[in-house]
Amino acid sequence: MKQRSYFLKIAIFATGVSGLVSEFILSTLASYFIGDTIVQWTIVLSIMLFTMGLGSQLSRYISKNILRTFLLIEFCLSLLISIAPLFVYSVAGYTQYIHIVVYGLSALIGLCIGFEIPLVTRLNEEFENIRTNVSSVMTWDYVGGLIGGLAFAFWGLPVLGLKNTAFLFGLLNLLAAIILLLVYWQEQKKSKLIITGTALTVVCLLVFGFVKSDQIMLYGEQKRYKDKIVYVKESKYQKLVITTWLDNYWLYINGNLQLSTIDEFLYHEPMIHPIMQISQEHRDILIIGGGDGFNVKELLKYDQVQNITLVDIDPEMTSLGMIYEPFVQGNDSSLHSNKVTVLNEDGFVYLQNTTNFYDVIIVDLPDAKGVDLNKLYTKEFYDLANLHLKPNGHIITQAGSPYYATRAFECINKTMKHSGFETLKLHNQVLSMGEWGWILGSKRFGRNQMIKLLHDPDFPKVDTRWLNLESVDMMLAFGKPLTDTSKIQINTINDPVLYRYQLNSNWDIY
Repeated sequence: MKQRSYFLKIAIFATGVSGLVSEFILSTLASYFIGDTIVQWTIVLSIMLFTMGLGSQLSRYISKNILRTFLLIEFCLSLLISIAPLFVYSVAGYTQYIHIVVYGLSALIGLCIGFEIPLVTRLNEEFENIRTNVSSVMTWDYVGGLIGGLAFAFWGLPVLGLKNTAFLFGLLNLLAAIILLLVYWQEQKKSKLIITGTALTVVCLLVFGFVKSDQIMLYGEQKRYKDKIVYVKESKYQKLVITTWLDNYWLYINGNLQLSTIDEFLYHEPMIHPIMQISQEHRDILIIGGGDGFNVKELLKYDQVQNITLVDIDPEMTSLGMIYEPFVQGNDSSLHSNKVTVLNEDGFVYLQNTTNFYDVIIVDLPDAKGVDLNKLYTKEFYDLANLHLKPNGHIITQAGSPYYATRAFECINKTMKHSGFETLKLHNQVLSMGEWGWILGSKRFGRNQMIKLLHDPDFPKVDTRWLNLESVDMMLAFGKPLTDTSKIQINTINDPVLYRYQLNSNWDIY
């Protein structure tokens, strides 16, 4: 009889492992579909903890058939854990309220977990006194949570992906429940039919879901994009999707358009050639982000360039630039040049640790719509960049839209100035992305000097597809701000105002 206590604890251990993994999966999905990583993880986990408490309260109304209730909830929990990603992907293309779906699943899973813990404690009280019973049940649950968290971070997300992780840990929970059912089999005379039927139904649903999972997820994904999806990859940092139409390709990161081969030159030429014109030396260049390789293609047009270090945290992103054929063709195999070194590191950490100095630093990252990316637009980051630029060095960063995210754009400009740079604002209409802007910072020249250099009759000194001397005045002309920017604050790690400006931007106009 004593061994039953161990099987009860194994069941609650499996719940701890699988339950926490499922909440991490939902948090990641919320980040993909809604954005703002820190906020989404906070909301999902807070909902889970609250509903666990609610489930614990509800469990007190169960006065008989405690084991049957526990097993039925275990089977339901296994199903919820396994199908959560499939369900989210399936409905994402049909509703603007995907956050309600994610939060609802989080609540249901938390409710089940909270309901189970008191039931196991009551089942185990015949084997242990109350002091030992409560502490041991909670310990097994918490240890399960630790194992689940580590498994998700270091194996589930980076190796298996969200879908396979969900099915694996849902199956783990199901197996623990089935083993417990077998241990108590002889005592379930009246409940065998309903418990067995429920278990078999869940098994069948899991098998069907797993077999059809790729089709279901692709169907749900395709509903979110107007063009055919040809590539999907979940990394531990972001979700990459590529679509195609008429031999052109669009790259999306977490659902946001980052690049289109149909007009990428309208983005990359203004980002690269003005700073190369202003910087009289450009032997050593650092790129942070831009793992697609299109910036590198433009840089390699300059014979003086000797060393390009590309730092992108996501190896899946740089793999696209190196081996995905449409991108390799589009970037002229630039990442395979012997002048290029690719490092998969955090750009902020790289600048903290490197002893190298650069003539030009190019920062090409997604908008800071979360605290994780915000640090790469802070005064602390620009201070590091200033430190690692040579005396005549220059920096340029993508800065979002000056019209649809005006305060964020001006915040980046003001923050860069506070790090000792003289700045020059640039913008261009990128057909697929809207009006886009960049902030160029100089350690040597003032704004008027930089403008004068851009009006050099020989600009640009390399072949371009669109950029020419006539385009300079257009890129420098902004008109009046579309919103009040008089009280814009600088962006710091301690006070991430840029992140808030981005969330309150007016992209809905576009």
